[in-house]
Amino acid sequence: MNVNTLKAVYFIGAGGIGMSALVRYFLSKGKLVAGYDRTPSELTHKLMEEGVQIHYEDNVSLIPEECLNSETTLVVYTPAIPTSNTELSFFKEKKFEIHKRAQVLGMLTRNGKGLCVAGTHGKTTTSTLTAHLLHQSHVKCNAFLGGISKNYKTNLLLSEDSEYIVIEADEFDRSFHWLTPFATVITATDSDHLDIYGTREAYLESFQKYTSLIRPDGFLIMKKGIELKVDTAEGVTVYTYSTDEGDFHAENIRIENGEIYFDYISPFGNIDNIKLGVPVYVNIENGIAAMALAQISGAHADEIREGMASFQGIDRRFDFKIKNEHCVFLSDYAHHPAEIKQSVNSIRKLYPHKKITAVFQPHLYTRTRDFYKEFADSLSQLDEVILLDIYPARELPIENVSSKLIYDCLRPDMVKSLCKKEDLIEKLKETQIEVLITLGAGDIENFVPQITELLTNR
Repeated sequence: MNVNTLKAVYFIGAGGIGMSALVRYFLSKGKLVAGYDRTPSELTHKLMEEGVQIHYEDNVSLIPEECLNSETTLVVYTPAIPTSNTELSFFKEKKFEIHKRAQVLGMLTRNGKGLCVAGTHGKTTTSTLTAHLLHQSHVKCNAFLGGISKNYKTNLLLSEDSEYIVIEADEFDRSFHWLTPFATVITATDSDHLDIYGTREAYLESFQKYTSLIRPDGFLIMKKGIELKVDTAEGVTVYTYSTDEGDFHAENIRIENGEIYFDYISPFGNIDNIKLGVPVYVNIENGIAAMALAQISGAHADEIREGMASFQGIDRRFDFKIKNEHCVFLSDYAHHPAEIKQSVNSIRKLYPHKKITAVFQPHLYTRTRDFYKEFADSLSQLDEVILLDIYPARELPIENVSSKLIYDCLRPDMVKSLCKKEDLIEKLKETQIEVLITLGAGDIENFVPQITELLTNR
């Protein structure tokens, strides 16, 4: 694929958070960009305002004429799109050049130095923080992010001068096997996507294969203690990191008046008195991984210290909506038991003496079936849990799989309830709230403005 000879790029699944960064990239290159998505969203509306042509019906007749020339059009699709999609079938039949999103990202990593963040959880925060550290330093970077950065109000950062490309390396559908990282962080290998992998062994083998793709002059920075067999090429330097041990770690952690400070220990040079811009305990670990990538890329100590303090976070990632002495409300994308456990632990450290309530919308029938006991264990650390119905995303219902599986395994003595989505606001009106968090990767986010208004007026 030669980007210079392309005239049009057509996206199937244009509104996905990962896809939309590529949409914006090709738009910045002056290409005609169009696409299909199943449902309108705030993101698709923004893309249309930026000049992208998007429609919401799977209908070949709605594809713009400029995208019907197979010689000058690239088609990009997300693996979440079903094989029955009419438009995808049309492009295959007409022998267009068709790539998965990850294939296009892989091409970009081979044209520069890919700084990739892989792992079951922590990818989006760590990659967005890495991008921020480099973007505001003299190094600069290009970045394709899995969330909307609050510092830049976008998931795409561009630099004509920098060879570094920050990418979230997604293990879903083995997408990260298309990448060629220069340096990569692996945050976690807790089992997930067993609908794709089948077994934990296959999931771990996929990460092992990923480590073999690192460039021979590259770096692997892996979370200390995770289950992972490494298969790196000769010449790859392997480091470990965690909050309190490993080659990269923190010392002298202080939590003062809702702020978090620590000293960063690194083989590339220690940096004292780091302040977290988003003061959440799990961000110490995410920040250590991001600083390691920034140091490897040549960012200076004072640039890293300043960047850590000025990081504003990501939409839907520990996203504070209300934070005052009467009430705290935040939204979080956590949708895996390990992510929820980290979120809950972080909130407990910040608010050890307050009642913490969560609204959780499980994501996918298969994930709920595979991990309902683990979800219940993580949620049982809260004071109150309101469970919504499962958000199906790409899946059809599975018999006897519902949120009640989680409900029945929650701590017997805790306050818990099952709630229909449409009844959530009324339910919250009756609930005594000190700290509230909404959890999930589905459409629970659509309720955040209403919840914010309800709690503000209260």
